[in-house]
Amino acid sequence: MRRAARVVGRALRTPVTGPARGIRKVTHAQGAGESGLGRLIELHGVNGAGDVMITVALASTVFFSVPTDEARGRVALYLAVTMLPFTLLAPVVGPLLDRLPHGRRAAMAGSMLARAVLALVLSGAVATGSLEMYPAALGVLVASKAYGVVRSAVVPRLLPQGFSLVKANSRVTLGGLLATGVAAPVGAGLQMIGPGWPLYGACLLFLGGAFLSFRLPPKVDSARGERRALLAADEQHLAAAVDARWDPVTTDDKTDNKEEEKDRDGERGKGKGKEKERRRKGPGLRTVGPAVTHALAANACVRCQSGFLIFFLAFLLREHPLTGQSAAVSLAVVGVAAGAGNALGTAVGAWLRARAPEVIIVTVVGALVAVAVSAAVFFGAAVVAVLGAVAGFTQALAKLSLDALIQRDVPELVRTSAFARSETLLQMAWVVGGAIGIALPLRGPLGLSVGALIVALGWLTTVRALLASARRGASHPRVA
Repeated sequence: MRRAARVVGRALRTPVTGPARGIRKVTHAQGAGESGLGRLIELHGVNGAGDVMITVALASTVFFSVPTDEARGRVALYLAVTMLPFTLLAPVVGPLLDRLPHGRRAAMAGSMLARAVLALVLSGAVATGSLEMYPAALGVLVASKAYGVVRSAVVPRLLPQGFSLVKANSRVTLGGLLATGVAAPVGAGLQMIGPGWPLYGACLLFLGGAFLSFRLPPKVDSARGERRALLAADEQHLAAAVDARWDPVTTDDKTDNKEEEKDRDGERGKGKGKEKERRRKGPGLRTVGPAVTHALAANACVRCQSGFLIFFLAFLLREHPLTGQSAAVSLAVVGVAAGAGNALGTAVGAWLRARAPEVIIVTVVGALVAVAVSAAVFFGAAVVAVLGAVAGFTQALAKLSLDALIQRDVPELVRTSAFARSETLLQMAWVVGGAIGIALPLRGPLGLSVGALIVALGWLTTVRALLASARRGASHPRVA
């Protein structure tokens, strides 16, 4: 009898434990298990799954449940009440978390717990249609942004031996994309049971995420030697950075080693005073190179176009579905194409690693410009799907190339801060693009022309500088 019970128990556990072991084997491969990166990949997967559950619930309430004209008003109200305050709060999140570097695991767990509670609040709001939905959705956005900022700071602490930061980021991103792809249909199925069920699922996922946050290695809480980065690229700041990369003493350092300073005074003589004056005037290591700032500008335009396409095509395809398809199927086709493109871009980024990131950005953004212009001129179902795939591919690969430039050109002491600030700027660009997509009339060629113009401006204003930077090479020694 006991043997039979064990057999039955093993048979019931296998559908769960089998895939779990397979996932663990993949995420912990190549030393990721020993370094802790595997646990971060799993945590990011849970984060992505929970966020998509909330997205499914809100989209069904705000977008699909009412006629198109009313839906545009609701989405516009959603943007005004949530996204606009978010653009004001987003720049504060990064610097605020920079001041709490020793509590990164707690910060990630806190963002998970906050979203778990807010998911329960939203479950009641979507059922009744109350205004509580909007501040709760804003809270979810802010908590999600806080998680993203902290994750950017954590990844460099968990690199396995021989891993580049680009490869690690691509593996984390790909894990999140796969989890999102699995959770989206599950959320849609839960939505059919009731409007609050995807939010109950999100709550459970975020509670699990809070537990996983504390399972990360304690070293992610260490901020030894880190400082804040300044997104500037003028010659004075760059000269100060080149000098200071060999001497980490800046104006923010406390003068605890006075005896060592006296010894250096005797060795350097009069040159000491001039060096200290130069460091006093400039931010020293608080700077990034011109390649990073131009790559960030190009990525911001790509992210702006992404936000624009999401909102514009959502309403356009609902009003004018692809030939022979329903609105839901049309949106699903474009969404799957964009997701597949994003996953492919992430995989290609992992394969290319850090090879000529400036050239990669120029190439993929230029290709996106060409496809966007073609979609505006030859507007049609197939072209729109191709545009979605190319936009997803470009966004993923351009972002990974930006990561490579930050790794290459930003000194290690300020690298995590540079990641946090770049993420904030890219999120704000996405919000701006979404607002433009809501405001435009639903005319396909007109809207896609605007989308092409957005990304073309980013490409034209950065192509010369990025290619010149690629010819010059790295402005700092390559660091792991």
